[in-house]
Amino acid sequence: MPVSRRLALPALVAVSALGLAACGDGGADAAAGQAGDSGDAAITIVTSTNVYGGIAAAVGGDDVEVTSIVDSLSQDPHSYEPTVQDKLSVSEADLVIENGGGYDAFLGRLADETGVGTVLNAVEVSGLDEHAGEEPAGDEHADEEHAGEEHAHGSFNEHVWYDLAAMATLADAVADELARLDGPNADAYRQRADAFIEDLQPVQERLAALASENAAKDVEIAVTEPVPAYLLEAAGLEDVTPEGFIEAIEEESDVPVAALEEMKTLVSGGGLAFLAYNGQTEGAQTEAVRSVAEEADLPVVEFTETLPDGEDYVSWMAGNTDSIEAALGS
Repeated sequence: MPVSRRLALPALVAVSALGLAACGDGGADAAAGQAGDSGDAAITIVTSTNVYGGIAAAVGGDDVEVTSIVDSLSQDPHSYEPTVQDKLSVSEADLVIENGGGYDAFLGRLADETGVGTVLNAVEVSGLDEHAGEEPAGDEHADEEHAGEEHAHGSFNEHVWYDLAAMATLADAVADELARLDGPNADAYRQRADAFIEDLQPVQERLAALASENAAKDVEIAVTEPVPAYLLEAAGLEDVTPEGFIEAIEEESDVPVAALEEMKTLVSGGGLAFLAYNGQTEGAQTEAVRSVAEEADLPVVEFTETLPDGEDYVSWMAGNTDSIEAALGS
């Protein structure tokens, strides 16, 4: 592999000491700062969010040192403004991991500005967007923030970390890239990636069972933002959120009055299984929709864009699946 390029491989992720207290599943026991106990220099990894940080820690173990830029539920990855320290961290990284698809364009800009050697893109490795690898005309990474808008607000959902199969593929690619960077520990990276993938399988099996149960029922749900769409689809659920509502939320603009009223009518009408709610980027209009749902006794299932404190990726997705099952059974 050439050293200076973006790779269509899974994004390796950084874990900050605050963002992940532990990463138990998949063999990841090390938090940031514990890498390199053997005395050898650890591979340094910077990622956009602690979701990818958790996966990086699971695969890299004590042989890597990871830093997640967005590592708190109080931060909105869409609008994050990087700091001088973030730029310094990226400049010193052996590997940078971005989500891509216009989601975390700040990290791509930092990578370009600092000339970091290798950048992994999770959207590209997922294979979920056939156009993800296409660069805009002109400068290789010019206007990257706007280049992703076609995906973010069109038919493609850039929140690929909610697709468990994609994250299994990501773990494979992370192991391959770490093996390239650190050949002596290649077997350890492969073993930890295999363990992570094995830990994901029971969650995938539960989702498949839900999909089978829901196949003949036409179970409908609505979302305040399509962040968990891949997970909901895997459970066999149909998203019937009004298009005008979702478009406005994704564009971070006010929802038109008619679309907001349509959404409120939908959640109060008694035909939905639950409302999927992203509290990490909530606003007055999504809060209003939630209030209507609660008044109608419609279950509200919380989803986030970053790992909650104390969770690793596998336990987080297992917990999300628990919440879906509970809402469907209520």
